[in-house]
Amino acid sequence: MTNRSSRAALRRERPAPPAPEPLAVPVLDSHVHLDIVGSSGAGWPVAQQIEAARAVGVDRLVQVGVDLDSSEWGAALARTEPAVLATVALHPNEAPRLTDLDGALARIDALADQERVRGVGETGMDTFRTGEDGRKAQEHSFRGHIEIAKRTGKALVIHDREAHAEVLRILDDAGAPDTVVLHCFSGDADFAAECVRRGYVLSFAGTVTFGNAPQLRAAAALTPLTQMLVETDAPYLTPMPHRGAPNGSYLIPLTIRQLAAATGKEVDEVCAGISATGERVFGPW
Repeated sequence: MTNRSSRAALRRERPAPPAPEPLAVPVLDSHVHLDIVGSSGAGWPVAQQIEAARAVGVDRLVQVGVDLDSSEWGAALARTEPAVLATVALHPNEAPRLTDLDGALARIDALADQERVRGVGETGMDTFRTGEDGRKAQEHSFRGHIEIAKRTGKALVIHDREAHAEVLRILDDAGAPDTVVLHCFSGDADFAAECVRRGYVLSFAGTVTFGNAPQLRAAAALTPLTQMLVETDAPYLTPMPHRGAPNGSYLIPLTIRQLAAATGKEVDEVCAGISATGERVFGPW
């Protein structure tokens, strides 16, 4: 959490962007860190974050765990907040730091049994921030999360940073759960086509709006709405034209409109399709 929190803190000096034009058809934010937004990003109380999102048509949120503390926090929030479901996990970069990784995985396993915990993640592989010395622990953790997802029948939410081939190798070897979500999809059209062929769900973040990311728009163009989600990863990855400012679920309409342009579909159709995918992946709110 230290690296993530310190990066979020850099956004404190920039004001929160204005609310975009609301969506006519409601949609979800499939991946947000409400705890980090509240504590080290824009400094918003969770209730205000949820209300700001609802005001622009983002009426459902998935709070994502990255360590034991955030997983327990998210599970507790989901029990009391109707707009929020939770996922629980140890982030790939967290795994090598733990002195008792198996004990931590056992606690994630227990949390995953809760009814309003609907996903196991974000887990996966990250070769950008974790060097070779940490890869064994990362893979062990990833495989443990895969088994938890299969045992509980819940979605596996994958963090994949510069590790496309490794992620596919491990999923093939371990056997993928029924539902796999590639959080903040970062591959090109070829990787997207391979993921779509395997039945995985691709979740697009604000990065799809960046001028230097034509490969993400190409990936979105070939992704069926039945396998597409949208997310903020707030407080990170703020969409254009506000890149570098604090992100929040209320900015999802900016990413939705870019996805509509990339896919050649109407905004309302994209919202309806993504909402249906979200209900299939995470279940009803």
